[in-house]
Amino acid sequence: MKFNATARSVQGTSASRRLRRAGRVPAIVYGGAAQPANVELDHNEIFHALRKPAFASSVLEMDLEGKVENVLLRSVQWHPFKSQVLHIDFQRVNANEKLTTKVPLRLINAEASPAVKLSSALISQIHTEVEVVCLPKDLPAEIVVDLSNLQGGASVHLNDLVAPAGVSFQAHPNDPNPALVAAIVKGGGAAGATEEAEG
Repeated sequence: MKFNATARSVQGTSASRRLRRAGRVPAIVYGGAAQPANVELDHNEIFHALRKPAFASSVLEMDLEGKVENVLLRSVQWHPFKSQVLHIDFQRVNANEKLTTKVPLRLINAEASPAVKLSSALISQIHTEVEVVCLPKDLPAEIVVDLSNLQGGASVHLNDLVAPAGVSFQAHPNDPNPALVAAIVKGGGAAGATEEAEG
């Protein structure tokens, strides 16, 4: 995915306010061997780009006045109550260095799962994204979680996922195998029913 940027020479709170009034968004690009660069973006272009989930989890091509750099979106500051982007941080990406970033989870086949069809379970998504480590070329836009075999009262943990080629999952040291999705049954009866079925 590609977006356009322009070098920003004037900094400070007042300058940022003027930019926003003119329909521009102040941003910074950091990382790599180069110094951090202050840039500005067209608000409408970046606003619509941010509505695409892949924009937050893909290696992006930033066209900075004719020079293209690969970057990752790192943070977005939104106005408290307006649909307005106030500031964005990007990180430069080196094609030969592994990166660590978060990728969204997409659940499929929940309605077809035994948890829903047989146990009328409520599917609870505990985590909406997972952290991955990979080279930029291997970065997936999303991780698909197939729930077609999920039983009532059961859950899907990080270790249950199959990582795409070249990708490894990174868990928090205090929780090496977190639950990502749970099938919650009213009254908790589904867990016992599942155990009986397995027995």
